[in-house]
Amino acid sequence: MGAGEFLSRAGDAMGIELWRIPIVMASAVGIYFAFLLLTRLFGARILTGLNGFDIVMVIMFGAVAGRVIIGHPPSLAAGVVGLATLMGTAALFGLVRRRFRAGRVFESPATVVLAHGDVLEENVGRTHVTHEDIVVALRRAGVGRFEDAQCVILESNGTLSVIREGVRIDPEILWDVRGAEKVLREDG
Repeated sequence: MGAGEFLSRAGDAMGIELWRIPIVMASAVGIYFAFLLLTRLFGARILTGLNGFDIVMVIMFGAVAGRVIIGHPPSLAAGVVGLATLMGTAALFGLVRRRFRAGRVFESPATVVLAHGDVLEENVGRTHVTHEDIVVALRRAGVGRFEDAQCVILESNGTLSVIREGVRIDPEILWDVRGAEKVLREDG
């Protein structure tokens, strides 16, 4: 049995031709970084909330990403290689983010969307947060009026944090938050 026939049989046994493995791996890395870039471009807000529309979008993201990674024809081996590559890429990217603070390139900065009861329209537009998102965050925090919120911050992970009026804020807590000066203006 020659080397070519051996490789062909090994590929048949695994359910994937050996030459496709690097393609599946490159596709997985490419779709991972494309997803990070698109999340940065459109805002982390697209990943939270999970209303009916959001759930459909998450399923569609997964279907598109899976199809791109595994290719045609799909196989269990290609799926395993693709998932392992995605997990490895995520772990490596997490390590790079911690070591070199490179995550700032792909993550949206935390942003103040409401300061001292006033909605910051420029930041709301930039982050794709809706008025309804702010109202829901206030209700969840037990805040009944806009004026009772010192600030609402869209965090880099897409969640909304609420700090009530009257709470003293250490400026270090807001050091990397876009729009922090709007919150600290009366406290500083």
